[in-house]
Amino acid sequence: MHFVKTIAAAASAAALLLAPASASASGSSDAENLRRLDIMLMVTSLRCRMGADDFQPQYREFSANHLSTLNGAARQLEAGLVNQHGASGAKRALDRISVGMANEYGQGHPWLGCRELKQITTDLAASRDPANLRIAAVELLASVSSRVGWSAAR
Repeated sequence: MHFVKTIAAAASAAALLLAPASASASGSSDAENLRRLDIMLMVTSLRCRMGADDFQPQYREFSANHLSTLNGAARQLEAGLVNQHGASGAKRALDRISVGMANEYGQGHPWLGCRELKQITTDLAASRDPANLRIAAVELLASVSSRVGWSAAR
């Protein structure tokens, strides 16, 4: 479970500057968190592709190794949207959500650099346990604003 150590190390480093993460990423469902994790890793891997810490190969391996879990989360998220928006509106709503998630990470991860993201992605790609994805999502998706907000409330 090397990736848990990597995430813990990255989180500890960030904790020097920021307050601890909340128990869930923005109070989102597991399905939304998994979708957000996948999109965050995809977008940041594209952003990091020109540097020494290019992790696109690791992202592709992660995506392939967890395809059924990630697709299941996307289907679950879409099913919830069908209940809210109907069949025709669900696709548009899912597209809007996905684009919003991608835009959120277009400038990079709020507290991790390419080197840390590469190591985390490598570790997640090697793990076959879907529970590890859920743990990673909670730890990696906490935003700077939620961390600072928690700190200010203390």
